[in-house]
Amino acid sequence: MTRIDFYILPEMAGPADSAVLTACRLCDKATAAGKQVYVHADAATAEDIDGALWSFRQGSFIAHELYHGQALAEPLPAVLIGVVEPPDSHHDILVNLGREVPDYFSRFERVLEIVAGDAAQRAAARERYRFYRDRGYPLNSYEQNAAGAWVQRAR
Repeated sequence: MTRIDFYILPEMAGPADSAVLTACRLCDKATAAGKQVYVHADAATAEDIDGALWSFRQGSFIAHELYHGQALAEPLPAVLIGVVEPPDSHHDILVNLGREVPDYFSRFERVLEIVAGDAAQRAAARERYRFYRDRGYPLNSYEQNAAGAWVQRAR
């Protein structure tokens, strides 16, 4: 069964705590562990992540590609970013930056939900949390502390 993890950014998040930067860090960690990642985002955010993955950390580069449903050349990049359903090749980790639960979420081993600090994003995240909870998916929540580390929330 798909495991769902919520990453809750501080309410007063600055640029260093943005959802895009958090997505880049999670992609970096996942690809270092040998996982393939699909980042689901709206078109503007997808472009932001595409740019950020080139330089979010000095000396870093994560192989990635914007995905619009096109055929992909081999070898496939570790990270695909898009607004459409991902190819069957990517089923390890879904990073969801969308407001809704993607229809295809359950084919992934893990879903990472990034929750920005503003009220509208938090309200949408609560709806997604209820959706997963009501269907019996295992849920975890992590909050970023003042030092920038992720701390698991008590249930």
